Amino acid sequence: MRTSRPRLLLRAGLLTLLALGATFLLDPYRNYQLATATGVFVAVAGLTLLVGLTGQLSLGHGVLMAAGGYGYALTATGVATAIEGTAVSDGVGGWLLPLLTGVAGALVTSGLLGLLLGLAAARLRGPYLAGLTLALVIALPSAASTIPGLAGEQGVRAPFVPVPDVLAALIATEQWHAWLAILVAACAVTPLVALRAGRAGLRMRAVHDDETAARLAGVDPGRVKAGAFTVSSLAAGLGGVVLAIVTQQVSPGAYGLGFSLLLVVAAVIGGLGSLGGAAIGAVLVTLLPWVVDQATTALPAELGHRLQGNVEIALFGVVVIVVTVLWPGGLARLLGRARPART
Repeated sequence: MRTSRPRLLLRAGLLTLLALGATFLLDPYRNYQLATATGVFVAVAGLTLLVGLTGQLSLGHGVLMAAGGYGYALTATGVATAIEGTAVSDGVGGWLLPLLTGVAGALVTSGLLGLLLGLAAARLRGPYLAGLTLALVIALPSAASTIPGLAGEQGVRAPFVPVPDVLAALIATEQWHAWLAILVAACAVTPLVALRAGRAGLRMRAVHDDETAARLAGVDPGRVKAGAFTVSSLAAGLGGVVLAIVTQQVSPGAYGLGFSLLLVVAAVIGGLGSLGGAAIGAVLVTLLPWVVDQATTALPAELGHRLQGNVEIALFGVVVIVVTVLWPGGLARLLGRARPART
């Protein structure tokens, strides 16, 4: 079912305003968690469309987020240094210009890497593509140590984005960063919704269902796969921007194999191909480790130390198994079925 563009923009605007308003109900730490979950959501939204609509499995989306984070941090820092002490650095321009150019740098970096992977994806299938993206995750620490400017394991600093003077008396820094995360998510996910509901989404589904039939219908499977991977990479890059803004740091250790697998877990739990499910999965993978950490601190010190880091992995495994067996379509489909039953 297609959604008209004005209706889509209106719905996106209303949801964005509701999300911005909800930040006033949260304390600073909860706003920090919201911003982190939003960054993960943006990346998972691109991944769930890639896997759900085209069937291309990527185990290395953490690397694409890292590419966006590094692109943002290096570009924004360079611009901030260049305008320091000039008239441009006074007022809003002092943080807005580095922010916007940093986002552009992130899109270029993640987009180019995604395009290269997309061209490979046009020739690879199933486990071969998954193996390629997995190799990138494993190679990330070595690449960070080899490439000049990435500063190895310690990573690079991202410039601090301060609260504008006009809002300084109204909101705290964590809430401001949550606002930025929500705005970035709106700009990233709204085009994904339009793509999913439009002709591009139909072509992706056609390629996923039967490449031969799609080719006979005039659809180039290679071009569709490369385009899907590039779009998904751009979303992952913007997710990396959000995390760079929130943490003010980009390091390879934060985007390792475990993190990349969590993105896949979030997509599976929420429901492959569902953007609403991507939001559910992102919240779960962000909050569940915190809940487990809070629970383990209440246990005796020795037992809590043994369980820390292991319980959350076990829980994620259990959740994935339960969702896959009981609700193959993910939690989004489960909620969709429950909604009509209430009426």
